[in-house]
Amino acid sequence: MKQVHVDKSELTNAEVVEKDVGALADNAVRLAIESFSVTANNVTYAVVGDGFGYWNFFPAPEGKGIVPMWGHAKVIESNHPEFAVGERVYGYLPMATHLDVLPGKVTKGGFVDMAQHRQPMSPIYNQYSRLAADPEHDPAREGERMIFGPLFKTGFLIEYFMRSEDWFGAGQVILTSASSKTAMGLASVAKRRSPQVKRIGLTSAGNVQFVKDSGLYDEVLSYDAVGDIAGESSVTVDFAGNAKLLGQLHHHLGDNLKYSCLVGATHIEERGAGLGAGGDLPGPTPTLFFAPDHAVALFKEHGPEKAGAMVAESWHGFLEDAGGSIDIERHSGIEEARSVFVEMLGGNIDPAKGIVIEP
Repeated sequence: MKQVHVDKSELTNAEVVEKDVGALADNAVRLAIESFSVTANNVTYAVVGDGFGYWNFFPAPEGKGIVPMWGHAKVIESNHPEFAVGERVYGYLPMATHLDVLPGKVTKGGFVDMAQHRQPMSPIYNQYSRLAADPEHDPAREGERMIFGPLFKTGFLIEYFMRSEDWFGAGQVILTSASSKTAMGLASVAKRRSPQVKRIGLTSAGNVQFVKDSGLYDEVLSYDAVGDIAGESSVTVDFAGNAKLLGQLHHHLGDNLKYSCLVGATHIEERGAGLGAGGDLPGPTPTLFFAPDHAVALFKEHGPEKAGAMVAESWHGFLEDAGGSIDIERHSGIEEARSVFVEMLGGNIDPAKGIVIEP
């Protein structure tokens, strides 16, 4: 099999490595990875990999890491009585051509990888859907699910959290990196579930028209127009991880800023302290949003069936709102995955393009 090994200390140093798959363990299933998307979400996994354990899902040699992806895979060998060769699944996959999993808690709709090294991490990432009985699966929208699905769910959870806190009394929400897929997910859910809250999107000058055309925001401004934001009771959701921009928002809004939420890091070269301490910023201390914890809380509060239905309803709404906003570009080969990931680290990917790799 082939894997992409990334240098943890210098993420742009990435190489394709060949490795012997070895014998399949008892009760294990071998998956051939069919497709996955490469998005800003994967960049975040790499940037905060050590702090949040993202490097631990798919072990690599010392100093190296394998970036997690979301995608589809097919069973090509099985030592488990409930899985036959040819079955397809969706879930958390390595930037690689193959993955061995140890299915447990098996149901008609899914299973959990019980591999020992994965147990300390959030259970959300260890769950796999069996596509034959997966209500979210649409063969015609597999590309959209890989590109938007995990990011959309983070957006869904942010809106759910904010609404449960009555938006901290704010009348407007300011989203940085408004062209990012997670921001678009949040904007779509807020548009439908919290229409009373004004949605303001901040983006680079070159992406202003794309963000306006999405129809997801009430107002769209470029990053150099932070001073034009109305000085009203606000919450910010920062997807950019740009410490300078975060500082401008805090200083501009001052006491009108009721909550400062940090999500991801799409502008990693300027993230500085943007993912961590609030420093001397006026207003509330920026707080990192860790989606898996909120997902566990959602499912605990409502139960898996109702929570799943809530997410599915908003997902279909999002596809109506923004499912056609991107052109899906497909690349073949694991070397292409490496190349696209390195390019994305530099922020050089058009937001109107969604990239799917077929290893």
